[in-house]
Amino acid sequence: MTATSIRSICCIGAGYVGGPTMAVIADRCPDVQVTVVDINQARIDAWNDEDLSRLPVYEPGLDAVVGRARGRNLHFSTAVEEAIAAADMVFISVNTPTKTKGLGAGQASDLRWVEACARTVARAAKGHTIVVEKSTLPVRTAEAVKAILSAASTEGGERSFSVLSNPEFLAEGTAIPDLESPDRVLIGGEHPEAIDALAQVYGQWVPQERILRTNLWSSELSKLTANAFLAQRISSINSIAALCEATGADVREVGRAIGTDSRIGPKFLNAGPGFGGSCFQKDILNLVYLCRHFGLPEVADYWESVVNLNTWQQHRIARIVVQKLFGTVTGKRLAILGFAFKADTNDTREAPAIRIARDLLEEGAQLAIHDPKVEPEQIERDLNLPASEAPDAEAGPTRAALSGEGTWWSSAEVADAVAGADAVLILTEWKHYRQLNWDQLAPLMRKPAWVFDARAVVDPAAVAASGLKLWRVGDGDA
Repeated sequence: MTATSIRSICCIGAGYVGGPTMAVIADRCPDVQVTVVDINQARIDAWNDEDLSRLPVYEPGLDAVVGRARGRNLHFSTAVEEAIAAADMVFISVNTPTKTKGLGAGQASDLRWVEACARTVARAAKGHTIVVEKSTLPVRTAEAVKAILSAASTEGGERSFSVLSNPEFLAEGTAIPDLESPDRVLIGGEHPEAIDALAQVYGQWVPQERILRTNLWSSELSKLTANAFLAQRISSINSIAALCEATGADVREVGRAIGTDSRIGPKFLNAGPGFGGSCFQKDILNLVYLCRHFGLPEVADYWESVVNLNTWQQHRIARIVVQKLFGTVTGKRLAILGFAFKADTNDTREAPAIRIARDLLEEGAQLAIHDPKVEPEQIERDLNLPASEAPDAEAGPTRAALSGEGTWWSSAEVADAVAGADAVLILTEWKHYRQLNWDQLAPLMRKPAWVFDARAVVDPAAVAASGLKLWRVGDGDA
């Protein structure tokens, strides 16, 4: 198969990676038919909804890309085997969660869906098919995929396969710009013709010097390593933030000072409530498991400490809230602003807000939660606690609340969440929260009232002028 012969692409998995990635490929390669398949009928229906605001993934700019390509050369379907049979190239872009039981529980990746995809491709593919690992996978996973596909190959080349690794390097909230102008596209493989075929697809809009070719194992490991290094910077600056609070330094000034060093650079030096999302923790724990598996316990301990410090930071913030509010939050109303793990996404997977909220609920707090993109049903699932009815802001704590029973409710407006609250916690850096009018919000709160700014987005002078007390992450004056 030559590089120019890719005319049909199938992607298995219509989630956060598969949907946006295939939408951009279809948009930039109008001569290639791209079909995204998933067994989840509701998800496929959402991708096909005429109202582009209802797409199952929220990413700025995604609606416009899907709008241009859908129905022309971008299709969403549950007809998995039919799409595989028609494809020259099949991307595997399914979830690889951390195992919850069995060998490697809590660290190793659960590869059941990847194996299921490989077996489906082996059964349904026709002719020569290039199979591309897009999911984040442990190094050497391609060995298993190749073994399954080899068993289905036929003599004479009637059915044959090439396996490539093409990990994604997307940041949620900026996925579309990341896809349209990537720092690099990484393609790992053993067959030059297959590598060239995928490079030709990306080459429709990505400069050739940004398309990196490696072996399979380097490509698989590069994804885990990239996420581990980024997460390590977040845990590092958060550790310094705690030291700044203890010594009177300001972590923003420290971050700016070290970020001007060209060897370090300024990115990922903003202190906060820690990292979240679908990748960082999962990938580092996977790296930890691999290091132990290959007899490198010291390396495993090093990377595991990155995750441990991230967890510690979230528990620390919850403890600070309790300490500042006279040592108890039982029955007290706290407004949580932001539940997504970062701004410009509706993704709550491993969101710092989950652990912080659970700690406060354990202390008996009443939480009013506001997020512009996260649905209340998702918050219910994440907290494993049904929402209660929003109580009257003028009423005191309920009998259940004073007995230590934590509860939460969803607030459509920031003012509704803040009404009657003893404190406001900012846990996601939504642009809207940077522009809040504290002179209007302060009178709604019960005094003395606090603002706990875990994202360092508020104007300290504006908060002070409104009569509210302020704690900011990494602020030595807090």
